[in-house]
Amino acid sequence: MRPASVWEVSAMVLDGSDRASEARARLLHLIDSLSVGARIPAERELAQRWSVARMTLRKAIDGLVLDGLLERHERQGTYTSRPRVPRHLTIASFTEEMTRRGVKASSRTLDIRRMRATTQVARQLRIPEGDPVIRFIRLRFGDDEPIAVETNIVPARLFPDLGAEDLDGSWYALMEERYGIDIISGTAQVEPALPDARTAELLCISDTQPCFRIRTLVRDRHGRIVECGESVYRGDYYTITVELKPTKANRPLEPQR
Repeated sequence: MRPASVWEVSAMVLDGSDRASEARARLLHLIDSLSVGARIPAERELAQRWSVARMTLRKAIDGLVLDGLLERHERQGTYTSRPRVPRHLTIASFTEEMTRRGVKASSRTLDIRRMRATTQVARQLRIPEGDPVIRFIRLRFGDDEPIAVETNIVPARLFPDLGAEDLDGSWYALMEERYGIDIISGTAQVEPALPDARTAELLCISDTQPCFRIRTLVRDRHGRIVECGESVYRGDYYTITVELKPTKANRPLEPQR
């Protein structure tokens, strides 16, 4: 048998690439025609319908799973999923972040109470142990769907009259407008986590659904730590976006030789 020429091999590669692109395009059209959470037909059925190899179709589906447009449920099939909302790790309130993404933000205060700072909280807020603090927990919604549970702790002396009725809107805007606190910096630690039973119930997910846990410290223009917090965000709703910058000044590009 004559070995395939370079041109024939190239043609076969291009043909395979074209078929993969066509399969992806057909899948995207199918996804657009279905509602979020709908099950797509089985691979065998789609391969027969579109006259494409199952391996080619599977690779196209794999790509859309990585893109967050499809989800595989073990022994159940493949389902459409909502596009994830990018969560930029910047000093911005939840309300501001959602509004910028075209999502209607809302919240429900689950608990607010005054308490004494534990050793851990006192260390985080840089205050004496036992100082009064206010802890409030909110369930956050995007387009009326629960997507995060946020717990914040602040020094009571900075927010003496804070009440549950104050927490429906932007927390950082309230800080600035009522209490004259300008936020200038902060830190965030992100880690994957599974929700506890109560958090899973609030977010309407199972306790095996991966989430993001974000722990934050926020500083004002005087260098004071004015808030520490811990939030649990649904992993099927968010992607975490971080802007990377070099630690050293950019060096000039060397001329090409």
